[in-house]
Amino acid sequence: MKKIIFICTGNVCRSPMAEHYMQEKVTKMNKQNDYLIDSCGIYGEVGQKATNNAIIAIKDYGVNMESHRAKSIYDVKLEDYDLIITLTEAHKKNLVALFPNIEDKVYTLKEYVSPNIEYKDIDDPWGYSLEVYKSCAKEIVKYVDKLMEKF
Repeated sequence: MKKIIFICTGNVCRSPMAEHYMQEKVTKMNKQNDYLIDSCGIYGEVGQKATNNAIIAIKDYGVNMESHRAKSIYDVKLEDYDLIITLTEAHKKNLVALFPNIEDKVYTLKEYVSPNIEYKDIDDPWGYSLEVYKSCAKEIVKYVDKLMEKF
């Protein structure tokens, strides 16, 4: 089983959209036993719901994430994951500083699927309009689809 975790700041926007979208794809492919997909936040407040705009934005892709509850990086054993995907380079740097032993498994989403890409971040939509969230969701879907092609 391949274990993948997505990490962003608060685990209420980007990382849960990536997690739930990928889980939906894996389920539709009937490969849910082949993958464990999770998410958490560097500063995640445990139990916090995903933002309404994130829930609405990812619903456009047939994903229901209303049951999502935030987790912190301290709620999971990062070393147990095969692949640790961050949404920005700053997240990656913070994780490696906190957990140097996982450095060889940490990538930004864009970096992992497009190694030569110059801008490796998926910008945070938190606090912005639904349209910004929808744009963010579209970008996440694009790169998670590319991620799935690698497996």
